Amino acid sequence: MKKRTWYVGLIAVAGLALMQAVPYGRDHSNPAVVAEPHWDSPETRELARRACFNCHSFETVWPWYAQYAPASWLIAHDVQEGREKLNFSDWQGGTREGERPEEIAKEVSEGDMPPFGYRLAHPEARLSAKLRTQLIEGLSATLKGR
Repeated sequence: MKKRTWYVGLIAVAGLALMQAVPYGRDHSNPAVVAEPHWDSPETRELARRACFNCHSFETVWPWYAQYAPASWLIAHDVQEGREKLNFSDWQGGTREGERPEEIAKEVSEGDMPPFGYRLAHPEARLSAKLRTQLIEGLSATLKGR
């Protein structure tokens, strides 16, 4: 039994080591900010920065564990997908589906954004009900003011 456990552990370590050879997810450059929305207030921007910017802007703060597979793969995928859907650093003025105020309000109010796993790793993104409401109202005002 001990021998089998040792082999399984060795195979797991070898698998993790081999994953490090895959380069996907290690480019942690942030493009330059193109255009931001005209924020209704600095408070709204700060709440969005806390809860949204790591995936929905070019101002991603890459955590140390984003250097190592498979975490690097998951984080790179989430950031890429988030930026495609809604990007506060490449603002298109409401032309993307994710830039619609009602879509954002729905995602935030239902607790889908920020995602649960993200909130676990980023305590600053855990907004109280009051701050979530403030974020929704501020983003709605910002986006309607296009």
